[in-house]
Amino acid sequence: MEGNSLPEEDVEMMENSDGMKTVTDESFPMVEPFIGMEFESEEAAKSFYDNYAICMGFVMRVDAFRRSMRDGTVVWRRLVCNKEGFRRSRPRRSESRKPRAITREGCKALIVVKREKSGKWVVTKFEKEHNHPLLPLSPNVRRNPLLPQTPDEKDAKIQELSAELSRERRRCTALQQQLDMVLKEMEEHSNHLSTNINNVIQSVREIESNTFIKPLS
Repeated sequence: MEGNSLPEEDVEMMENSDGMKTVTDESFPMVEPFIGMEFESEEAAKSFYDNYAICMGFVMRVDAFRRSMRDGTVVWRRLVCNKEGFRRSRPRRSESRKPRAITREGCKALIVVKREKSGKWVVTKFEKEHNHPLLPLSPNVRRNPLLPQTPDEKDAKIQELSAELSRERRRCTALQQQLDMVLKEMEEHSNHLSTNINNVIQSVREIESNTFIKPLS
């Protein structure tokens, strides 16, 4: 497959002080990923691997990710071949329905990118080999984003969005619980202050009442 690679000098990259190369152009010619490869953003990494997939002859699928415990932003992302894993068997709803074609074959090809403290996204893992035939395309060919996705791509996207929605719901529930606790503490503190103020007022009134009572002659 290396015969499909374009000269590296055709790729717009920037070398930093550590000697690492950062991809700066989002319309990348095909260059093989490597561990330590840097991108300016997660989207740049996705765009690069998608173009690489097109040139090599497979379809990229956006897979698992991890979020920061501090602010909830994505800090780790896995990009895989769409033939990664195996489709889970599900009971057929109808005997007359035609079964879907098997598209997942346990392919291990992937890259993993991680956001560093500098803000750049770095390739931390790269698996090149596929366990199925590839259909390389010309590097100038770009997949039309308006073309329909495969059933597995749709399933993966639905699962990703459902998981993200579930996480956001749990996060909102946790925030609501924290807010309720704060409001409860504020209410208790307010009631405590009101009680203390009423006690002070009562004490002042008793003192004033005793002061104005004249002693009996």
